[in-house]
Amino acid sequence: MSYEYLFRLIIIGDSSVGKSCLILQFTEERFRPFYNNTVGVDFGSKVVPIKARPIKLHIWDTAGQERYRSITRSYYRGAAGALLVYDITRRETFNNLANWLEDAREHTNPNMAITLIGSKCDLSHQRAVSREEGERFAKENGLIFMEASAKTSENVIEAFTRTAEKILQNIHEGLFDLSNESSGIKVGYGCAQAPSESREEAITQRGRCCS
Repeated sequence: MSYEYLFRLIIIGDSSVGKSCLILQFTEERFRPFYNNTVGVDFGSKVVPIKARPIKLHIWDTAGQERYRSITRSYYRGAAGALLVYDITRRETFNNLANWLEDAREHTNPNMAITLIGSKCDLSHQRAVSREEGERFAKENGLIFMEASAKTSENVIEAFTRTAEKILQNIHEGLFDLSNESSGIKVGYGCAQAPSESREEAITQRGRCCS
């Protein structure tokens, strides 16, 4: 399938915040309530229309456990965007955001687009972190922000597409060297195809785990 650009994304955050569930909902439009933790790194892929352009997203799903952090860091390099995820029902996952963000910015392109996701917003009755706190953290750190639910699909597509829109904006502003593979961006093929003819595809490895 043709696409104008390929963007590499990484999804990071503590274990069991729902990272893999978000990817599964985005790529396959389904939800599985029971998973084991991701071991190392998993992968998902989908082509989506961004500003009427077919953009392919390669999404690296990383393990949240400390023992896999060195593996996770190796995938920061070469990522054009990141989704930083916490669980709105678990205060500790929000408290750990600063460490994840510091890690990401230390090992990635300074112009990487980052979206902060407060996951499991369908469990608002169990909320331990207010929406205002999430918005404040995002504003203070220059991040896109939204709350999302892999179970209901609320804001899942938007989380990935808004990150991609920011990457596309950064390209137009000349913030990425597209000739450098470490930019996390690859110029696609078949760009003569009309955007209206583009269709979505999902390619997801089996046996993924929710981290």
